[in-house]
Amino acid sequence: MSKLYLVPTPVGNLEDITFRAVRTLKEVSLILCEDTRTSLPLLSHYDIHTPLQSHHLFNEHDTLDKIALRLKAGQDIALITDAGTPGISDPGFLLVRYCVSQGIDVECLPGATAFVPALISSGFPCEKFCFEGFLPHKKGRQTRLNELQSEKRTIIFYESPFRVSKLLQELQSTFGADRKVCICREISKKFEEHIRGTLQELVENFKDTQFKGEIVVILSAVEKEEKPQKTSSNKYKNID
Repeated sequence: MSKLYLVPTPVGNLEDITFRAVRTLKEVSLILCEDTRTSLPLLSHYDIHTPLQSHHLFNEHDTLDKIALRLKAGQDIALITDAGTPGISDPGFLLVRYCVSQGIDVECLPGATAFVPALISSGFPCEKFCFEGFLPHKKGRQTRLNELQSEKRTIIFYESPFRVSKLLQELQSTFGADRKVCICREISKKFEEHIRGTLQELVENFKDTQFKGEIVVILSAVEKEEKPQKTSSNKYKNID
């Protein structure tokens, strides 16, 4: 039976792809991608000549039926994005949901995604975390930040390099100047960088900085207040 494969692609270094992912991309009948110009260098690097078809946020509603028909006709299809795992702040959810509703098999291969290495290398607790992805640009943005004030887990944001300074200011206003934060830039690339400090420190140091590259912002959880230690009291008091 035909299957839709969700195939993670490197977020930086081209070597960050599995042997299985390369084999799958070579064997399927069609590869769906966000931008053929972005995907072609990766496919050329691994000598993959499978036909490409554009599938992105602006046309995914219109292509669902045609893709499902090809799958039902017996063609295996792979979905990739410009970088990382499909469906994580990238196209993929609508197609997966549609295929599931049509009884079409869906399989997601394990692989690269930006927030996992960013979270682990941040130094913040990572056994539990809250992934927010991209916040709304305008409507509902501050409302969502206010809702996160009570979040007790490490929080992960994706952000455009052009809006990082603004996000840091919003986080400081919402969560306080002393909350710790880590900016992870260019994960898995030559100029990978991790910038750590309090929100106040980063706001002051990078107020006029124009960041470049892919950005992941890791916000530390609320620090638990230390409970005062109980002092043992003697049942019988000495009487002088």
